[in-house]
Amino acid sequence: MALIYVVEDDKNIREIETFALKNTGYDIRDFECAGDFFLEMDVRKPDIILLDIMLPDEDGLEIVKRLRADGETRNIPIILVTAKTSEIDKVKGLDMGADDYMTKPFGVMELISRVKALLRRSQKGEEKVLHIGRVCLDKEKHQVTVDGSLCELTYKEYELLKLLMNNAGIVTPRDSILERIWGTDFEGESRTLDMHIKTLRQKLKEAGSMIKTVRNVGYMFTT
Repeated sequence: MALIYVVEDDKNIREIETFALKNTGYDIRDFECAGDFFLEMDVRKPDIILLDIMLPDEDGLEIVKRLRADGETRNIPIILVTAKTSEIDKVKGLDMGADDYMTKPFGVMELISRVKALLRRSQKGEEKVLHIGRVCLDKEKHQVTVDGSLCELTYKEYELLKLLMNNAGIVTPRDSILERIWGTDFEGESRTLDMHIKTLRQKLKEAGSMIKTVRNVGYMFTT
């Protein structure tokens, strides 16, 4: 059972995160300030950290910096939780070594999906080549093949496929896809996403059926 530390000073948000993750089967420890978090870190290291940027006693970005500078904690996966208006904090956090970020408000399904995906990647290491069924995505060569034949994709189509394959077997919410690929969660961009999914499926030919639509939620690459 994976151990997750939730560091969040907003009691309501902390309770929602803790309840959702516990119900998914994870062992959870929650903290409302950096001080308590670091005391527990001296006792036991978690498998993943869900970290709010705005804490009462220490800036979340500085916490990321401290963790990445320490040999005992530098490889622990970190998901930053940010406010919608703090895009610059997202960039700084990722530059400092955070592995992922979520924007408030977020859905429980997205939270669970992000945690599962990050735990999966950390447990088996970052894969340079994703090979699922008939589709192979080579991150170093930045190319995709289907049954061994090269599949020509646009930059957005490639990034979209990579996101879905990295989270294979897990539904990726529409808002999450829009924010991560297009840098926005604007509802008006939904048609753009749908069109990219359509053309991506066409280019993957029969393998395109591996991209499933989950009605009113998002998309999933099946395994």
